[in-house]
Amino acid sequence: MSTEKLWGGRFSQQADSWVDEFGASISFDQQMADEDITGSLAHVKMLEKTRILNHDDVSKIVAGLVGIQEDLHQGKIHFTVENEDIHMNIESILTDRIGSVAGKLHTGRSRNDQVATDFHLYVKNRLPKIIEEIKTIQTTLVKLASENVETIMPGYTHLQHAQPISYGHYLMAYYSMLKRDVERFEFNQKHTDISPLGAAALAGTTFPIDRQFTADELGFSEVYGNSLDAVSDRDFALEFLSNASILMLHLSRFCEELSMWVSYEFNYLELSDKYTTGSSIMPQKKNPDMAELIRGKSGRVFGHLFGLLSTMKSLPLAYNKDLQEDKEGVFDTVKTILPALRVFNGMLSTVKVKKDNMYKATTHDFSNATELADYLATKGIPFRQAHGIVGELVLKGIQSGQNLQDISMADFKKISPLIEEDVYDVLKPEVAVERRNSYGGTGFKQVHEQIKKAQEELGL
Repeated sequence: MSTEKLWGGRFSQQADSWVDEFGASISFDQQMADEDITGSLAHVKMLEKTRILNHDDVSKIVAGLVGIQEDLHQGKIHFTVENEDIHMNIESILTDRIGSVAGKLHTGRSRNDQVATDFHLYVKNRLPKIIEEIKTIQTTLVKLASENVETIMPGYTHLQHAQPISYGHYLMAYYSMLKRDVERFEFNQKHTDISPLGAAALAGTTFPIDRQFTADELGFSEVYGNSLDAVSDRDFALEFLSNASILMLHLSRFCEELSMWVSYEFNYLELSDKYTTGSSIMPQKKNPDMAELIRGKSGRVFGHLFGLLSTMKSLPLAYNKDLQEDKEGVFDTVKTILPALRVFNGMLSTVKVKKDNMYKATTHDFSNATELADYLATKGIPFRQAHGIVGELVLKGIQSGQNLQDISMADFKKISPLIEEDVYDVLKPEVAVERRNSYGGTGFKQVHEQIKKAQEELGL
């Protein structure tokens, strides 16, 4: 392959090899090789359509590019640092194969709009895969929730027992988070689905190109209306990293709770052996390593977002070499979140729910305190007064080791003669959950409604 600089005509000295290596991006942007060739094929077809190039030249270029693409898919293509980036590497290979006519491929475009096009295509091609993986997890959540509508567990605030809730309701909370993640990535598609090709270096070109034709060839729904914006815009990449960060935040929160729920202290769940590991020294250990690793990888994705924000914050229009730093974080994020989503779904779809342990955790606490306060309020006692009364009962219960449901009717009558035997039914965890039937609440009927709506959204 030729290693002579394609832009070297103006230069009288060559950089040292270590300088070339520092400035080169081929070590990572070769991941866009397929997108680069696809973009070039669309571009050269447009050059023939607009009669900028003749049919014979275009035929040779197309045949050469198709051959390179086929060899690429078979792992037969090798790139060099001397040719800097994926664009110049592909052009150099093309030149070696078809001769000087390859130099006509770059007519009417620049590496600036070329790399922007490749990057758009790279993200555009991967967003549907990410959305699909998220929806797979949502489907698993809905299935698990439908099996656990009447599974009772403690609901927490400040990691303290707050009120009993349906485990199905808990799962549907994460369904809702992931639904917003899907919506964010779908909106990300709108800003990724714009073609920069034809903006050239920054000012457009004097050649009579047809930018809509190349956009259509590449499947873009829009064309950038400003050439300066086209080559310098990386909002779509920032949106992707932001969306990925929020997604990983959601997975991390879930994994934090998974790690707690499988501990001896909680013992609400058990993860499959397929998604846990042991200890090299402690034979009894079953560690939730995959959950912990997903939780840990969230920081990696957050870092890529902050990195690109920092890169972009002071760049003057239009293109600057700093923008070479826009891709590695995105590439790594794709490689991080896709397997994380698959592993997470595997953990969730094979989890064992220990329903009895969850329920027991709500029978030896004071998470039914609100139920008693509400009960007193329905008997005419102002809620604030009822709140104070129940608070004193809780304190006495803590001191004596007595739960609210253990209070005798005689003692309840001392609080109010209006209290009847039905109070004991009200204090049952399952009744407390079932009665919370306000829209979006944890009541069984409401959880069933959430699940039904989710099934419709997912087309289940």
